[in-house]
Amino acid sequence: MTDAPVAEATEEPQAPESAALPWADLAAEHFQLLRLAPLPTDRNSGARPLRFVQFGYAERHNREQSLLRMQINLPGQKVRKEQNQLDIRVDHTEHLVRIGAEAGLQLEPLNRGLGRFMLAQAVQWLQANWSHYRVEGMALPNKDALNEDTRLRRDNVLRHVGVEVAYAEGQVLKGSTVELAVGQLKGGWNTEKVQRVDTLESAGMLQQAEQTLLEKEAQLRERDERVAKYRREDGGLRFTITCLVAFAMFQAGLLIWIATR
Repeated sequence: MTDAPVAEATEEPQAPESAALPWADLAAEHFQLLRLAPLPTDRNSGARPLRFVQFGYAERHNREQSLLRMQINLPGQKVRKEQNQLDIRVDHTEHLVRIGAEAGLQLEPLNRGLGRFMLAQAVQWLQANWSHYRVEGMALPNKDALNEDTRLRRDNVLRHVGVEVAYAEGQVLKGSTVELAVGQLKGGWNTEKVQRVDTLESAGMLQQAEQTLLEKEAQLRERDERVAKYRREDGGLRFTITCLVAFAMFQAGLLIWIATR
């Protein structure tokens, strides 16, 4: 009787996990106050009142890579982790720059000029250090092209920075950016929409706001005192009128009584 061959379990080779990017948990270290100017109501993004937001950034460097991380923080409002953050990663081995993530730049509030502002900071940082590097082309997320106004606004922002957008066979859902040199990028943003506010200016604004608040409180106290005075006078007049009416009715009754006697 022959022994049955023993089947050996074979394991499929597992794909190696992608290496984690360095400085994945880097938090902003430097902060600036930004003033978002009031703009007319937009049919897609709604009302656009005056707002103040915090712009934060941090950078790290080693021999292989560099990272600039920018964030927008909203007072009294929380956003998802992937929102309001833009990473600029520089690969010194390949002399290549990667802007953002595959999901694209997700900003809140929308349509306030923050995208161009953040990209302008990235251009300034890159051109000051690695103007001879290349900016990697990347596929643009399809969700940005589902709404025509959103797609055109996105493409307009990229073209203002000097990044050309191309579409596969005219399909608006398959857009991508074209690779170009860092030196070809254009800086600048719409300063009428987004304005930096320095420390002294913000302190002056707070002082002015407090002074205005005190003035309004004084005006309210004065108004309340006038209202209270008018109420007292009104109460006195009502009492006098009531007494006169009662006296007139008494006189009328007395006259009727005399006349009937």
